[in-house]
Amino acid sequence: MKITLPLLDDYLLGLKSDNYSEETVYNYERDIEVFENFLNDINTGFDKVDKRTILNYKAYLISQDRLTSQTVKTVKKLSAFSINRMLSALRSYLKFLIKMDYDSPISPTNIDLVKTIKKHPRVSEFEEVVKIIESPSQFEKDEMVAKRNRAMLEVLFSTGMRISELLSLKKEQIDHTGRVFIRGKGKKERFVYLTARAQKHIKNYLDIRGSIDCPYLFIPQRGLNAHNKDKKVSANYLQEKVKRYRELLGVNTPFSCHSIRHAFATYLAENGANPAAIQILLGHESLDTTTRYVHASDRYAEDTHKKFHPLK
Repeated sequence: MKITLPLLDDYLLGLKSDNYSEETVYNYERDIEVFENFLNDINTGFDKVDKRTILNYKAYLISQDRLTSQTVKTVKKLSAFSINRMLSALRSYLKFLIKMDYDSPISPTNIDLVKTIKKHPRVSEFEEVVKIIESPSQFEKDEMVAKRNRAMLEVLFSTGMRISELLSLKKEQIDHTGRVFIRGKGKKERFVYLTARAQKHIKNYLDIRGSIDCPYLFIPQRGLNAHNKDKKVSANYLQEKVKRYRELLGVNTPFSCHSIRHAFATYLAENGANPAAIQILLGHESLDTTTRYVHASDRYAEDTHKKFHPLK
């Protein structure tokens, strides 16, 4: 008999009622289903969960024997960040049960997060970032794909927006001055701004794209029809393309679409931008979050050392 978690549907409904986005609710549901899979795997009912169960669950998440939310055996080890996200989702679910006067078998405070390794932040040199942004024009054989991918990367670096915000971008969100209205993570609203260069590449793409009936600015080259005209370019596609461009260019610094957002914040800071302004542009609720994004490049740190060290 399959073990199920109590009040799970009510919990997800509560998240929706608290105005969480559909994507966030889906992520919570997926993460909690991993815990449900674990209980089924060890044949332990929810009412029997104790501190030892949680200890074993953390070991389960760290191992490669776990099942995904779709009960598929995994082949990739989870990062400490991903493990903590799943543990935080479980904490949130237990807090909801207590709030609803349900007899939770264990307190949320008994779920400790795992230790994360603080890595040395690495932001690509400015010249490398520019080369990657320009690389679709160099490596893509299909003209429409080249112009679309170039425009997407130009917009990312121009605005610092998240990849999810980029792929959901619609033409009507952009005004004639290049100001872009964003409803981002947690439904927070803000404006970001396109450079003249980014606007030029959007125009180049739209000129070749034509008037295809799709609400999104950037669309898949194939697969659009009357039944799925709202189809977006996938995040996985763009991430894989960026990885491929980096490899073709021989850039050895780890780089992704999210790296472009970090680079945007870092280079604004290096050029004297106010941290509070960068916070607004990134859509962060806390300035502490923004400071984690602004990683001074190694070259900038070296130049600062040479310029200010008292024993020159």
